[in-house]
Amino acid sequence: MSKTAPPNACLALADGTLFWGRGFGATGTAVGELCFNTAMTGYQEIMTDPSYAGQLVTFTFPHIGNTGANIEDNEAAEPFAQGMVVRMDPTDPSNWRSTARLSDWLAKKGRVAIGGIDTRRLTRTIRQKGMPHAAIGYAEDGVDANALIAAAKAFSGLEGLDLAKDVSCTQSYQWDEQRWAWPGGFPKQTAPRKKVVAVDFGAKRNILRCLAEAGAEVTVVPASSKAKDVLAHNPDGVFLSNGPGDPAATGEYAVPMIKGILASGIPTFGICLGHQMLALALGANTVKMNHGHHGANHPVREAATGKVEITSMNHGFAVDAQSLPDNVEETHVSLFDGSNCGLKVKDRPVFSVQHHPEASPGPQDSFYLFERFLASMA
Repeated sequence: MSKTAPPNACLALADGTLFWGRGFGATGTAVGELCFNTAMTGYQEIMTDPSYAGQLVTFTFPHIGNTGANIEDNEAAEPFAQGMVVRMDPTDPSNWRSTARLSDWLAKKGRVAIGGIDTRRLTRTIRQKGMPHAAIGYAEDGVDANALIAAAKAFSGLEGLDLAKDVSCTQSYQWDEQRWAWPGGFPKQTAPRKKVVAVDFGAKRNILRCLAEAGAEVTVVPASSKAKDVLAHNPDGVFLSNGPGDPAATGEYAVPMIKGILASGIPTFGICLGHQMLALALGANTVKMNHGHHGANHPVREAATGKVEITSMNHGFAVDAQSLPDNVEETHVSLFDGSNCGLKVKDRPVFSVQHHPEASPGPQDSFYLFERFLASMA
């Protein structure tokens, strides 16, 4: 925060803790569950990831905004994270791909942000006490801290909340765009080998690109689709996407659909929320985490090979590995806290991971999962 400019924004936690700073982006108030993300890059992808619906994101890396914003890095058409918290006020962008300043991009998208915050102190608070309910207020003529505290206290939280229906597509569509490649951008998939139906619980665009890159003809269907709707497309494989909210809540309607897919014997692959709901459909349980996993530096070990992958993660719920039934095997585990990061059914081509292989933090450590999915359809 500037030493001369007075505070015009405030981050308020539900317990009454206040962090004063300088606002940027849109003026107004943003309310949600406050998490922290340790990624050094990818702030635009994070803000537009539908999995962040209902959340405010604290970035632990201090220099957020110095590469600007551009249309190619959006994981969805609009941001789904409710607000942004950073240490340093964003500087002018310095990157050949930039087409807009971060502050201008956030303002255009209606997202409130605050800079000048002691993010180390804030991150320690989240680690020690869990992800708090919080509110960000930004107004040039000042904000009412008490009103922000009241707004944070009134937030219902994410437990028991189904957000997939709010971020999913409303009708099916085709996807043929592949991963970004120099110098032309995103090439098209013109010779697909297999047909994949992707169930959209909040799918990131780069997941769909990776499926197309692996050789899939991708049809995306809404989260509310029934098993018969999915199977009507005659897919060779079914993909269960990432998404926000409580997996048990979304599972009220998604788990019966997933069970129908499993009964068909079609190869199935899930990521993040899709992983958690697949686990529920198989008879396991999910639990709310203290502060979740949000970042691009999470080491995950694959049990079969012992290989350690550097992964990207974004989740506040996790599969309880102790609840996995006998016919389901744990395939990946977090080296940070030992939590479950993958599973597979022993006698069927069904598997899933908690982390995001499409996000490329390794950068290519986990791309094999998409190849494995396509190979399972042979």
